[in-house]
Amino acid sequence: MQLLGILISLLAGGLLALLCDRYASAAARWISLTSLLIATVLWLPLWPQAGADASTWLIHTDTVWVQRFGIHILLATDAIGSILIGLTLLLGYIALLSSWGEIKHRVGLFYLNLLFTLAGVIGVFSAMDLFLFFVFWEVMLVPMFLIISIWGHENRRYAALKFFIYTQASSLLMLAAMLTLVLLHYQQTGLLTFSWFALTQTDTDSTIGWWLMLGFYVAFLVKLPGIPVHNWLPDAHTQAPTPGSILLAGILLKTGAYGLLRFVFPLFPQAAAEFAPIAITLGVISILYAAKLAFAQSDLKRLIAYTSISHMGFVSLGIFAWNSLSLQGTMIQMIAHGLSSAALFAIAGLLQQRLHSRDLNRMGGLWQLAPKLSAFTMLFSLAALGLPGLGNFVGEFVVLLGSFQVYPWATAIAALGMVLAPVYALFILQKGFFGPPNELVQNGVADLSARELLMLGILAVGLIILGFWPNLILDLSAAPIHHLLQRGG
Repeated sequence: MQLLGILISLLAGGLLALLCDRYASAAARWISLTSLLIATVLWLPLWPQAGADASTWLIHTDTVWVQRFGIHILLATDAIGSILIGLTLLLGYIALLSSWGEIKHRVGLFYLNLLFTLAGVIGVFSAMDLFLFFVFWEVMLVPMFLIISIWGHENRRYAALKFFIYTQASSLLMLAAMLTLVLLHYQQTGLLTFSWFALTQTDTDSTIGWWLMLGFYVAFLVKLPGIPVHNWLPDAHTQAPTPGSILLAGILLKTGAYGLLRFVFPLFPQAAAEFAPIAITLGVISILYAAKLAFAQSDLKRLIAYTSISHMGFVSLGIFAWNSLSLQGTMIQMIAHGLSSAALFAIAGLLQQRLHSRDLNRMGGLWQLAPKLSAFTMLFSLAALGLPGLGNFVGEFVVLLGSFQVYPWATAIAALGMVLAPVYALFILQKGFFGPPNELVQNGVADLSARELLMLGILAVGLIILGFWPNLILDLSAAPIHHLLQRGG
């Protein structure tokens, strides 16, 4: 019952934080932290068990929900889901720590939305009934919309509405494809079910299977995001409060990657294989085009948002190469990007709190005034550019090794992204941290507090561990990836 317990603890914690905010804002924060701690304790037993062999599934809840339509509350996880749930909880702590000094109004409502977002994401990573998966997919969108629109910056309502329209329109495509797939399975077997385990046995090797695959693919590509449906992300990141940006970049983007990994190939193996060259091409374009756009930005959060699009292009490349090496690289890349992007957005938030601006052209000289903050910024910028010894390098390198076996020319072009990454990473350091102090920093800048040191230190340690000991993830994910490859053809 651990998975159900994790969801209940987060949902109940959010409601309790909202109620207690009437008496004290501090109570809402501590209740949220307690809820996260309970969820973590419930998750810990899942880590060593998941992935013991290719057939290991930890099914904790399988209860009939709507019997007439074959809908179940079916929660299960393997090593892939367990790792991503762990990443979600870790970044939940980081978002909570970053909000401690930033969110000062409607605090209880904020923590309600934060915990509901985490619950929705964990539900996405553990729901193996497609209807339940869709419910959690929607659960995570609404609170994130509210986080951006209520606690965001100057153009927050525009950014929130844009985020909602993109994600909701693509979600409806996925829902239509999902219902059609269920009816197709019913025609073939006489069994009405939304179970992933049953639907992967459906014969989708037909024209209709190709269109159904496309419905799922577009929904997941929007959330990834990738070219040409990426336009919502820079605005959402720029206008979101720091905790919102951390959750958005660190875990919500990973739900798109997880969807491609878990659903597209296993449900539609032939259609996905035929579509792979197009998806690979879009992934390569995302890597290069977003890297170029990142270099043209002076708004720090917008720059980091474009780097996220570029790095997630490697994830798309790894998934559609669809071999063991590329998928294991994808797992590393998802975790490393979650840690490094969360850290960079946290730093952008800290700078905005201190300088009341995100404009790199108005900064400069921060290294002399805030050496701890500057050192962490350098570390995470080097991680983003793929420095050996940090997790991002391992992820991108393994993805390229795997995809080169299948698409050598596309991989060679994609590798140019690792050349462009140092340009925008060093641009951040050059503009913001070196040279003479500009107008915003002439009066001094406070360095990191103990809470901020803890927050960035946790992420730094995670990237270093991932860089030097990637087998912690590679060994754990090998068996379930092998299982996925068998299901996905």
